[in-house]
Amino acid sequence: MAQSVSVRVYAGDDSGPLPYTDVILPEFNKLYHTDENGVALFTADANRKLRIKISHLGYNTIDTLIQTGISEINLNFKLHLNKKLLDEVVVTGTMREVTKDKSALSVDIITPRIFRKTGTPNLFDATAMVNGVRPQNTCNVCNTGEIQINSLGGPYTLVMIDGMPIVSGLSSVYGLMGIPLGMIQRLEITKGPAASLYGSEAMGGVINVITKDACDEEHGLYLDYYGTTWSEHNLDMSTKFTLSDKIHWLTGLNVFWYNNPVDNNGDGFTDAALMKRFSLFNKLDIQRRSRKDFSLAFRGVLEDRWGGQTGWNRSFRGGDSLYAESIQTRRLEFISKYQWNTPTRIFTQLSYNIHHQDSYYGLFPYNALQHTGFIQNYADFHFGSKHDVLAGINYKYSWFDDDTPATFNFPEGLNQPQVLHTTGIFFQDEYRIDEDEKHTLLTGIRVDYNNLYNWIPSPRLAYKWSPDWRHILRINVGTGFRIVNVFTEDHLALSGAREVVFKEEINPEKSVNATINYQYKLNTRHWGIFSIEASAFYYHFSNRIIPDYDSDPNLILYQNLEGIAYNRGGSLTFQSDNAYPLRFTAGITYTDVQYEEEDESGKFEFKRQLFAPRWSGIYQLSYEWERQKLKIDFTGNVTGPMRLPVQPMDFRPEFSPWFTVANLQITQSIGKSWEIYLGCKNLFNFLPQNPIMRPFDPFDKLVDDPVTNPNGYSFDPSYAYASMQGRRFYLGFRRNI
Repeated sequence: MAQSVSVRVYAGDDSGPLPYTDVILPEFNKLYHTDENGVALFTADANRKLRIKISHLGYNTIDTLIQTGISEINLNFKLHLNKKLLDEVVVTGTMREVTKDKSALSVDIITPRIFRKTGTPNLFDATAMVNGVRPQNTCNVCNTGEIQINSLGGPYTLVMIDGMPIVSGLSSVYGLMGIPLGMIQRLEITKGPAASLYGSEAMGGVINVITKDACDEEHGLYLDYYGTTWSEHNLDMSTKFTLSDKIHWLTGLNVFWYNNPVDNNGDGFTDAALMKRFSLFNKLDIQRRSRKDFSLAFRGVLEDRWGGQTGWNRSFRGGDSLYAESIQTRRLEFISKYQWNTPTRIFTQLSYNIHHQDSYYGLFPYNALQHTGFIQNYADFHFGSKHDVLAGINYKYSWFDDDTPATFNFPEGLNQPQVLHTTGIFFQDEYRIDEDEKHTLLTGIRVDYNNLYNWIPSPRLAYKWSPDWRHILRINVGTGFRIVNVFTEDHLALSGAREVVFKEEINPEKSVNATINYQYKLNTRHWGIFSIEASAFYYHFSNRIIPDYDSDPNLILYQNLEGIAYNRGGSLTFQSDNAYPLRFTAGITYTDVQYEEEDESGKFEFKRQLFAPRWSGIYQLSYEWERQKLKIDFTGNVTGPMRLPVQPMDFRPEFSPWFTVANLQITQSIGKSWEIYLGCKNLFNFLPQNPIMRPFDPFDKLVDDPVTNPNGYSFDPSYAYASMQGRRFYLGFRRNI
């Protein structure tokens, strides 16, 4: 016999009923929503115990058993605010902890929950989950990549660990992989200009990797392993040790092992670079009597990768019998943060890293060593009741040496490492215009002095208007600069297929940027909290440095553009935040990246930038059967046509096709700690066509034969726009406490 059940839900602060609250019956996979008066009605079997969950975004969930009777049941529940869920804390935009909705700058947050929707071996792949952020494959041989924000190249994206600019320069090519995902608490991604706080390399945006707190009692043993049908193996581990009452140690290990040459397209080259990588991350959090911050972190990375002709082995390294690109990387990083025991919040941050690369690109060796040191002191204080002020000074030291013309003094015939000293002073004021914080104005200025380029100012202005919790409007305007080292940033400059030529002395790039962002949240009956976020952006560049692949198929020409360059576009993201059992996110981004170039007649014309698609998008769809502890995730990204480097009379199209790379994963929970998951990457088996020109003649020994090569094509692996790895399945298990 069925009985009527009435559930009424109130806010714990006595502000009234909570409409559109989820009322869930997990045993029956049933979902109901309260109406405008906070009431939900349903029927249930009489005289039985029934599990019921009451859930609303920003409130603590109630999970309880009720006893049905033989007559109508009226239940009343009070949900209390959960500040940890309601206010996501971010630090990247303003260098201080602030709730996401109150931040004057828009910040995207990626949590480990999103990482686990698909088999993700590294940070590089994980960023593909954010609309407007795109990991771009830049080499068909060694499979290096870069993280693009709004279609700006990888060197325009600053990657930090715990607020320190640790991943840059030489490591922007090979250092993005190997950060153990088990150590990551969240990623914070800020799109748009951030040079006023973080200096060079933050012209396009910032990715800040926030690591876990070793003092957090929740952290136990984390273990995640999966293997694929391509014989790829990935292991992530992390755990916490208590060395004393005051010292807590968090350690993490990442191992990626792939040693199985695959050539499914039959061009004689590996479809994916073989890779052996070990990364160890350690973090010490020291609890002081004053409760001020003090942490030390270390990371070491060893990697050996090669891609090329499938019969290659190490005995062919540097020879002209079989072609391969072989890269051995050794990297050490140190990070520290200390808060002084003063009434004003004063912090000192230190970082130092050493990066060594021993590589061969076919016949051509490339050996490089880079030391980068960074120290920063800043104060965070209040001025009056409405001003939050941030002021600081920092110094960056960079020493770089390689075996290219970049570090060779031709007049004297001597090797001359590049040494850069950059000192920066910054000031920022966040002004709450009214008491209820509907209007916030952020102003900032940074002035850097570099030993080569002298004074470089970078101002910033941001404004936020939020009339209520549903609407947030943000406007951000600023300038940026970038000190360029071609050989540390552009992998194609290293490839033995083309010679690099500098047509002039390279000067720093400069830009003026503007971004407008609007976010709307809607409390719906069927989808819970549904959010829509729209952004528009414009970047105007001077002194832009864009490699010229078109003038000569055997050269890459570098010079500062005399004309202008711009990047303009917008994005739209839809997300259901707490719908049960279905959750989804979808987004699309449009970018138009062009630059002026002088033609043969002396006139300037605009050209589209290479590897910058006009359209890109992401999608995530999750469905969970709570009673069965089973979840299915369908994720992926869509990429529109992008301009590619082609040779004269090239038979391949200049623009890539539309394509999508989709992933499917099924996860089964076992007990409270274990999960087993099965998935498929590149579900629709998308593969680029003819990615390598003349793969049978990688050393151009037959390039001048008019019979076999009437069009004069030369070996070139730069026609890269997607991975050559087709459909592959994986199986893994995970333990998380």
